[in-house]
Amino acid sequence: MSVEKYAVIGHPIAHSKSPLIHQAFALQFGKTIVYEKVLAPLDGFASTVQQLQQQGYVGANVTVPFKFEAYDLSQTLSERAQAAGAVNTLSFGQTQIQGDNTDGCGLVNDILKHHQTALAAKKILLLGAGGAAQGVMLPLIAQGPAQLTIANRTQDKAQAMLDKFADAGGQCGVSLAVTTFAALTETYDVVINATSAGLTETPLQFSSHVFGTHTLAYDMMYGRETPFMQQARTAGAQVADGLGMLIEQAAEAFFIWHGLRPDTAPVIQTFR
Repeated sequence: MSVEKYAVIGHPIAHSKSPLIHQAFALQFGKTIVYEKVLAPLDGFASTVQQLQQQGYVGANVTVPFKFEAYDLSQTLSERAQAAGAVNTLSFGQTQIQGDNTDGCGLVNDILKHHQTALAAKKILLLGAGGAAQGVMLPLIAQGPAQLTIANRTQDKAQAMLDKFADAGGQCGVSLAVTTFAALTETYDVVINATSAGLTETPLQFSSHVFGTHTLAYDMMYGRETPFMQQARTAGAQVADGLGMLIEQAAEAFFIWHGLRPDTAPVIQTFR
């Protein structure tokens, strides 16, 4: 029987931990898989996917900067991929490419399982209104928080994102709101940094009043202490990075492909 082949596609891609994560998951079930890093040219994502299909690959994860192109390339989309407007998990069927997005569910699962923080009936602050923030909106709303506030440097972009999810918020009884970083004054139960500020070590200009001693301050970045994390720690909040999200979103992709749910805790511990 031939070994199933998978890949992660990005540009750059050398830093990716996905092959190690998926191999660790496969080991739990005694499965043998091939999982490789694929550097796609910036103008060659579609042709790269076509080559992988021709070479017999079963599926692929997609990382920066190709998640929007993966969305456009998918012939069927999951509800969460449609809501995110981006795809990070491709499954190659015999006749079509199926697109899914596991980022939001990876975030939620990490918060619930590994940080023992419930999201139902909580006040959540989501910092940023870009692709990363949009990708987690629907899974956060589905948890039934009392309030979900989107804060951005400019309010227009935050309002545009809120408008996309107004119906979902109404159906789940979640109060959605928007504000700017500068106007933040309330304290929240959970504060999630979905901006890319950590990449440039740029502090976000907002009041530390958003953090209480009961607050979970979660940065989607991992592998470094960001200015956001430093600010939250100084304010006495519980601080978490995005390593668990990375591994939990990979676990959801693994489930999509194999129908098996890996135990993520030992994998997180290993990478930590």
